[in-house]
Amino acid sequence: MAHPHLRSTALRVYRLAVVVTIAWLVRDVAVRQRSHGDAPVVLEEVRGFFPSAARLRPDDSARDGLFVHDREGRELGYIVRTQPRCHDIIGYCGVTDTLIALDPDWKILGLKVRSSDDTKDHLQDVLNHRRFLKTWNGLTWDQTADMDLKKAGVEGVSGATMTSMAIARSVKARLQLSRDELAARPPFSPGWRDWGMAGVLVLAGLMAFGPAAWRHRWKVPYQLFLIGYVGLVSGDLLAQSLVAGWARSGVPWETASGLVALLAAALVVPWASGKPLYCHHLCPHGAAQELIGRVRPKRWTLVLRADVVRGLEYLPGALLLLVLVSALIALPLDLAGIEPFDAYLVRTAGGATVVVAVLGLVASCFVPQAYCRFGCPTGLLLNFVRTRGAGDRFGRRDVLALGFVAVAVALNAHYVPVLIWMKGLP
Repeated sequence: MAHPHLRSTALRVYRLAVVVTIAWLVRDVAVRQRSHGDAPVVLEEVRGFFPSAARLRPDDSARDGLFVHDREGRELGYIVRTQPRCHDIIGYCGVTDTLIALDPDWKILGLKVRSSDDTKDHLQDVLNHRRFLKTWNGLTWDQTADMDLKKAGVEGVSGATMTSMAIARSVKARLQLSRDELAARPPFSPGWRDWGMAGVLVLAGLMAFGPAAWRHRWKVPYQLFLIGYVGLVSGDLLAQSLVAGWARSGVPWETASGLVALLAAALVVPWASGKPLYCHHLCPHGAAQELIGRVRPKRWTLVLRADVVRGLEYLPGALLLLVLVSALIALPLDLAGIEPFDAYLVRTAGGATVVVAVLGLVASCFVPQAYCRFGCPTGLLLNFVRTRGAGDRFGRRDVLALGFVAVAVALNAHYVPVLIWMKGLP
């Protein structure tokens, strides 16, 4: 019989390997989709800039774009896109493919967003901004490639700073690349949100591992702080839209070091210590539910039947499977809408995420921590990697994890037929 500590260590390694394997499979298929299964530019996309466009001629030079011609063969201008060349420039949770249109004198006519792996709300804020996408109009290819974004006063769109600045860096980097130059990654420059998150992680560590009397005394003020600062001010919450986006596009540690540290702590601390750091000490939505539990009348409590509880417990797993499939085959699904966390970004929150947030809080008035128990795929993922100590055993969650790996392997190996099938859907 295996020694309990050896068995526990083996299970911890197995669970971490499952997460790493799935993340690698998602990343691998995303890279292949961008480099091989990418949709080419079509005439309909460029006619907004060139109404008489009739033919696109590939450019075999280092510019790697398309000449635009009319029916008589006259050259109208030039089109170049930022992807897949700028695949390492990531916004909030993914890359954005931007079309750059230039006139015959190599001056920029305008920009158009083709597609984006970022959240729909953040992207819509950029598209609705009246001036941002016109910033480069009239600049030459070389002027744009040499532009110092900071000195030029290029600022992110409020509410979608990371998404908009990723577009700006992609435009500059793409034109730099055309001159056989390397696109310089942004320097590591933590902002106030990153330093703020570092402080929050220190406080969370004290709440998780500090003296019991101290933790009890400061629990309620700390939970109010989580809702106010982490939720409503900084908006740096973990969500499946973020995890899936980073798995597909890479981790933007240079521009979002606070969020990267948050995800790392949320995974590593429970894996190493068994303490559910994020769910108990960092999540504003969990804090809000716990505060509701403190003030609601006890007579409101509903006792659910055992079979109802068992059925509801499958919901987070089903949502996590949906996230996995969506990440692997790039389903046109806004993953932010299946969780409540984007609702704390009040100015940009979508309707679906607000509904999920409100329903979760209302449900917690009757069933303690209702959303955490029966609705949270992010919590399920973090709970999967959490160690249970020497008494830990291979259980149902570990078997189900193998099923997730099998799904990831199958879709990774057959993503081309799946995409062809999807394109045939009405």
